[in-house]
Amino acid sequence: MKTTVLVFHPSLEKAYIHSRMAQAARDAGAEVRDMYQLYPDFQIDVDEEKRVLSVADRIVLQFPMYWYSSPALLKQWEDYTLQHGWAYGHEGKALAGKELLLAVSAGAKQEDYQHEGRFHHTFEEILTPFEITAEHVNLTYLTPFVLSGSRDIEPGKLEDALREYQQVLSQ
Repeated sequence: MKTTVLVFHPSLEKAYIHSRMAQAARDAGAEVRDMYQLYPDFQIDVDEEKRVLSVADRIVLQFPMYWYSSPALLKQWEDYTLQHGWAYGHEGKALAGKELLLAVSAGAKQEDYQHEGRFHHTFEEILTPFEITAEHVNLTYLTPFVLSGSRDIEPGKLEDALREYQQVLSQ
């Protein structure tokens, strides 16, 4: 199974958590693409992105949660790449049978993302637009990998989370 990880972090080289996650993905045998390095001007090469998606069996969108959503380039990538007639619509079946996994970090702790918590919504609820998009473009939506509490995670817990991420990627 070919796994391709698209990392949407505006400064991956300075992002300790996401650079470690990207390395863990490489170590698990995944192809890792730093999307902000590839497209710093947001001028997405749609043909190249379609080619990358066409040869992947599992597509991983790795990103930090920003304001209960994703970084801007991920939304731009979706808008440009997931085109009618290619990814969806009567003849748009290019992604059918492939898997989509979200790998998300959140600075706040897991307990904040509960109905009784600080944000009154769960991760599953916040990530619902991605699940709907996956269904719309015929991707199999996998249970997201969420690394919460990343702002002040202890080194041992980070190592455990990175091993778990590798296991998820290798399944």
